[in-house]
Amino acid sequence: MIIGIDIGSTTTKAVSLENGKVLTRGQLIKKIKTVAADAVTSATGAFGKMVLEHGIKMTEIRRIMITGAGATKIDGELFGIPTEKVNEITAIGTGGIFLSGKDNIVIANIGTGTAIIEARKDKIIHLGGSGVGGGTILGLAKKLLSLSDFKDIMALAGSGSLDPVDLLLEDIMAVDLSFLNKKTTASNFGKMLDTARGEDIALGIINLVYQVIGMIAVFAAKSRNIDRVIVTGSGSHNPLGQRFLSEITRMYSVSFEYPEDAEYTTAVGAGLCAKL
Repeated sequence: MIIGIDIGSTTTKAVSLENGKVLTRGQLIKKIKTVAADAVTSATGAFGKMVLEHGIKMTEIRRIMITGAGATKIDGELFGIPTEKVNEITAIGTGGIFLSGKDNIVIANIGTGTAIIEARKDKIIHLGGSGVGGGTILGLAKKLLSLSDFKDIMALAGSGSLDPVDLLLEDIMAVDLSFLNKKTTASNFGKMLDTARGEDIALGIINLVYQVIGMIAVFAAKSRNIDRVIVTGSGSHNPLGQRFLSEITRMYSVSFEYPEDAEYTTAVGAGLCAKL
């Protein structure tokens, strides 16, 4: 058995791969997610939770493959089991190909920030990315709404409206512009009426983040003559984010796809990189 661990800046995810492979794509046999500020604490916590909750015997584990922002802080063995570091971009690309079941893809991996990757069976290329991601949502919500819990932010945004927050094309033009209709955002937070509620601001923050990510991903995909983007990472399962990305699909004819277990993509990719 191989354990793949993705040590992020705030969240660590771990998966187990029996015989070096996830047995069923889209339905991982064993997976765990933990939150801790310290990389070592987070990694050991995720590993311990995996072993205890899933009844894994230590003697069954051949290697621990680690990747992510905190991987550099772990050297040598973990609980007597050899560890091996995997380049995070390679892990994202490898996991994205496996979980999507597709080759020749662009991946938007949404975590604290966002990485954009081109993944093919013969090569994985880091195209770039953005500092805009889940960390942006949390930071802006903390300052503007005094909220620090992601679930609270999402709950508030669920009843929000963008009309008092974002400047739309219809606010400044009487007709559609090129292929953009009048409801298209002209400027995120460009209207910001005094009557805007916390709910509206919360929705505006999420819209801002996913519009930026969506457009960067579209430009990347079109530059590679690819018509789909595989969305992975912790931000892949955000229902409001998916709604905003679907609006971008309608304008640019680039689809956004969300593999099952997409938030575990990097951990899966790390595990699959093990040389058995």
